[in-house]
Amino acid sequence: MRPIVGVLLAAGRGERFGGDKLMAHLPGGDRVGLAAARRLVQVLPGSVAVVRPQDRLLKQALRDLPIRLVENPCADAGMGGSLALGVAASADAAGWLIALGDMPWVELETLQALVQRLRAGASVVAPVHQGRRGHPVGFAGCWGEQLVGLSGEAGARHLLSAEAGRLDLMSTQDRGVLLDVDCVDDLASAPPPP
Repeated sequence: MRPIVGVLLAAGRGERFGGDKLMAHLPGGDRVGLAAARRLVQVLPGSVAVVRPQDRLLKQALRDLPIRLVENPCADAGMGGSLALGVAASADAAGWLIALGDMPWVELETLQALVQRLRAGASVVAPVHQGRRGHPVGFAGCWGEQLVGLSGEAGARHLLSAEAGRLDLMSTQDRGVLLDVDCVDDLASAPPPP
């Protein structure tokens, strides 16, 4: 059986944060990008992390995890290109769970539930918390060609809008699906343990 592959998008510049946010420390001591990667590989070992070639510290830290590194030399062109590279690096997958490196608080149970929905036949699945759609987003293998063709900053947003009728919205109590780290103050946003 072909696997579902996790794709961690970790090639952003962190401009609003003012620096390398993925290596910033969370209140518990872990680093933002590593916490997100650890959770993803706990559910999907052999995931792919798309990183900037010059992010030496992040790449070094991620090498200790069961995650394959893919460098995006054109990361400044936007998230779409990183997503395309991650999917292309795992083109034989049965589907992909696209996770963001600056979202370290998504619960393991949420990741597992999203993967289960894909394995059960969902075309596209996304978590919803209190009426707001969050991340990560799962895509079945039939989306591979369209995902590999992405570019720009919008990522897969236009695909989700165009195919809203095929989107499986999974309700969750996990507010981590909405919490990202954009600025230093966000580091204190950690939800209480479940």
